[in-house]
Amino acid sequence: MIIMMEWRPKGYLFDTRNLVRALFDEQTDEGKLLISAAAGNIEIFSYSQSWNGVLWLIMNTLVEDGKPIYNGKELGELKNSLPIVWR
Repeated sequence: MIIMMEWRPKGYLFDTRNLVRALFDEQTDEGKLLISAAAGNIEIFSYSQSWNGVLWLIMNTLVEDGKPIYNGKELGELKNSLPIVWR
């Protein structure tokens, strides 16, 4: 019988501040970690409450003619495309 060990990459827990830095500035440490997670080198974990904070920021700052430029469907697609494990 061959027993193989399950390998998992190193993981990082991002709070709201970390998520904002990662998403809006790829030159920060958090942004570099997000790129590394997309390549499968590490795992990033975050809580849904932190995503809610990012949503608030997007909906209130990325506006055109007083309306958010992203709709709910697009924001859902963004969340699902991120290399983040949501808790």
